[in-house]
Amino acid sequence: MQDGTRLAAVDLGSNSFRLEIGRIEHDQFYRTEYLKETVRQGSGLDEERNLTPDAMQRGWDCLARFGERLAGFDDSTVRAVATQTLREARNRDEFLDKANQVLGFPIDVISGREEARLIYQGVAHALPASNDRRLVVDIGGRSTELILGQGLKPKLMESYRVGSIAWSARYFPDNQFSKHAFQMAEIAAKALLDEALNAYRREDWDLAYGSAGTVGAVGDVLVAAGWPEGTVDRAGLDWLQDKLISAQSADRIRLVGLKEDRRTIIGGGLSILRAVFDLLQIDQMQLANGGLRHGVLFNLAGNSSDQADVRPRSVQRLANKFGTDLEHGLRVSKVALHMFAQLQSHQKLAVLRNERPGRKLAWAAQLHEIGSRISHADYHKHGAYILENSDAMGFTLSELHRLSLLVLGHRGKLRKLEIDFEDEVFIEQLLALRLAVILCHARRDPDLGGLQLSRPADRDKTFALSCRPKWAQNYPQSAHLLREEVLAWQKIPWSLTLSGC
Repeated sequence: MQDGTRLAAVDLGSNSFRLEIGRIEHDQFYRTEYLKETVRQGSGLDEERNLTPDAMQRGWDCLARFGERLAGFDDSTVRAVATQTLREARNRDEFLDKANQVLGFPIDVISGREEARLIYQGVAHALPASNDRRLVVDIGGRSTELILGQGLKPKLMESYRVGSIAWSARYFPDNQFSKHAFQMAEIAAKALLDEALNAYRREDWDLAYGSAGTVGAVGDVLVAAGWPEGTVDRAGLDWLQDKLISAQSADRIRLVGLKEDRRTIIGGGLSILRAVFDLLQIDQMQLANGGLRHGVLFNLAGNSSDQADVRPRSVQRLANKFGTDLEHGLRVSKVALHMFAQLQSHQKLAVLRNERPGRKLAWAAQLHEIGSRISHADYHKHGAYILENSDAMGFTLSELHRLSLLVLGHRGKLRKLEIDFEDEVFIEQLLALRLAVILCHARRDPDLGGLQLSRPADRDKTFALSCRPKWAQNYPQSAHLLREEVLAWQKIPWSLTLSGC
């Protein structure tokens, strides 16, 4: 993206929604506008993990205001991401349907590891160039991200379901502080973060950085009380805990530098931060200026060390991890793209490979057998489950869901798929993938000469596949499988016809 282009990032956090507008020039970000609203969606999840009507309305109202400010921006210059609260919310689709409309741009619900990757990118770009090995900690409202990296490259990323809002509600009910409550909150946080001990060893990093959220709030209070600016240490955490215990309740806190929106969640955040210090043997933590939304902006600009799109590498890692036949996956991908391109007559195949529908179809084809190590008979079901529950870097949860549906639907009955049969692009992707799997059944390159897939203009929701003369005689098994495929499409609103096959 050209230097100087205006970019915008929207961060739908569990505590606050933020809008950052600026430009990137020579790999440096220059802010032109910043809006933040305390929405507290993280405290709006009920016992069934559904967002309450009030929590949804607060979010929609805020996004409507952000949307007004973003009027006139191109789609390619804005990205909105949502984190742990919407990862958890069972009714997130209900919220997102309206949220996308009022904001005017699609909202991506990202996985915990993708959130961690973007946080590191934002932090690293805000720091001077260095080969220091870095530990980055981000304690949010409902999750905590830990990242190890060097320079601009993140190497180890994890997200844990422990955050300031959740911990405050659980261990400091009615906003009451006591020594016992802090002890129990720290013990619980350590129990949940305990697995980080082996992965984030003290000898593996040189400097620790805290990003946004709780670390920033604690730092503000300590600076106002006379502690050194830009750092948080153990003594400061002890001092702050003593102050909160002495106050006994959030209403009675009298601390300069503590913002009102942090008053009721400082207890949970502080207990988690103390647990992180103890577990990872941190003596001092530097406050970082960058964070999630800055990582989003650098990725938008294509200036991150991972480049703009890390998804192809994620697909490769998944394929390797589950021992798929890489050559066959690429073969099916090539054939699927060929069939899909015939339905997109206005696009050349070379162009299609770089556009969203084509890329996602190709990735689904490459991963369609990832469940085969678990079960040969039902490998498509296991493959779909793996994708639905993977933390694949670069992918949003909705993208992984779509890939999982393609993998689930590439074989077997169509009528049992819980899909939107009005989504024409998805239906075309699904047909192209199913045909590719059939034509590649012998695990060798098929003869595609004379095979033509189309959508007749005079028949709605109908696909037509024609074969050249004698193709069926030369490939009787393939022809048989295609005739079986016609029967499968008779059970849903769409249909497939064959001629010459």
